[in-house]
Amino acid sequence: MFKKNFIILSIIVSISGMTQGMLLPLIAIIFEHDNVSTFVNGLHASSIYIGVFLASLFLEGLLRKFGYKNLIIIGGAIIFLSLGLFPILENMTIWFILRLLVGVGDNMLHFSTQSWLTESTPRHKLGRIISIYGLSFSAGFMVGPLLSKLYDIHEALPFVASSILTLCACSLILLLKNQYPEVQTSNISLKNTTANFGKVMKTSWVAFLFPMMYGVLEACLNSNFPVFAMKNGVDVNLIILIIPAYSLGAILFQVPLGMISDKINRNVLLSIVTFVGACIFILCQFFTSNGYVLLTLFFIAGIFIGSLYSLGVTLMTEITPKVLLPAGNLMCGLIFSIGSITGPIIGGMTIQFSHNTQFFSFIAVILLLISMATIYDYRKRLTIRNEG
Repeated sequence: MFKKNFIILSIIVSISGMTQGMLLPLIAIIFEHDNVSTFVNGLHASSIYIGVFLASLFLEGLLRKFGYKNLIIIGGAIIFLSLGLFPILENMTIWFILRLLVGVGDNMLHFSTQSWLTESTPRHKLGRIISIYGLSFSAGFMVGPLLSKLYDIHEALPFVASSILTLCACSLILLLKNQYPEVQTSNISLKNTTANFGKVMKTSWVAFLFPMMYGVLEACLNSNFPVFAMKNGVDVNLIILIIPAYSLGAILFQVPLGMISDKINRNVLLSIVTFVGACIFILCQFFTSNGYVLLTLFFIAGIFIGSLYSLGVTLMTEITPKVLLPAGNLMCGLIFSIGSITGPIIGGMTIQFSHNTQFFSFIAVILLLISMATIYDYRKRLTIRNEG
């Protein structure tokens, strides 16, 4: 039963990743051709993550009331309908709303599938299972930018194709029996959800730095980078290959990193990969106009930091009380959305105010700060353990 659930949930999340991977660069390139400013382009890209953020405030209550399966069906329906409306309603404001709705649906899918897995997975297999789950998302995300090439055949084609694939994937959930998270003694309400957020932040704050950084990377590399690269003379056809190179690196090494995290301290592993990631993006800053070097560096970056979300979820599951896991999974989505909202805005401002000379440096600084915070948390936990 667990194997069947895992396969179907992984297929659903891969299609969800594909949708995000397609929408971000496709609309960024469309707006760049329409001479939309870099800042407005980045602000518009954040709409999908505003939807993720808004949904996060209510999803724990909905999950406990309706169960995993029903929430996935609702999320899939929202994405299917929103994608189908993109080619019909070609307006910047309406597209902002549609992207926001895709964000709401995506969060329903991610929160439900992720919570279902973290609650049902045996602890000794946690790193490997969550890494494969993350790999499924990365695989879809890698295919997404390639799917945007269908726009050259017909402007409606990438939206229609993505909509149909979403419908097909989410239909698989009908094969599963609905289940509910572990019962909580307190009543379901926004107040109690917020209180649970506070409890989870107190025990597991360090784990949420990685979904946040994953959000910054996902949004910036798929919305800011195409604009930055075009302004620095990199060919559009090469840009569409550079972005999947990052996802390819993540895919190839996501499971090995997850298995390593089952064997060594996760704080140590995460502090190492974020530090290496910072060094790689510093190197990227010296080759802003060389597409082939960027392709190589993006691939290497994906190897080390393309698994931050799944590694962060694994760490959160390890250090969070089981009754608070739904709130912890919801916080991962919430913090991810905050990173995804602020990332493109700060990235767009960085590009604009530096006159198209700086982009990778701000990503490197954030990675370095997270690496330092992870080392601090590791030493603090080690001290408490030794004193105990």
